[in-house]
Amino acid sequence: MRIAISIGLLVFLVAVGAYAYEGLTVDAPVPTFGIVMFTTGIAVLGTVCAGLMGLLFYSSRRGYDEPPHLKR
Repeated sequence: MRIAISIGLLVFLVAVGAYAYEGLTVDAPVPTFGIVMFTTGIAVLGTVCAGLMGLLFYSSRRGYDEPPHLKR
């Protein structure tokens, strides 16, 4: 079963790679709207990643990641 899943994932990876290569080799200009949206997406992604990392460090330092201590 593992071999079948691995082969399926490799086929999918090759298909995605071929699709990406075809997209990168097309010599079509990107419109200004596309560049603006791409830049906005990168900025939002960076902000979300920084926020999540901040929450991770905050919860780790405040002890929220520790298992509960039950009093008997």
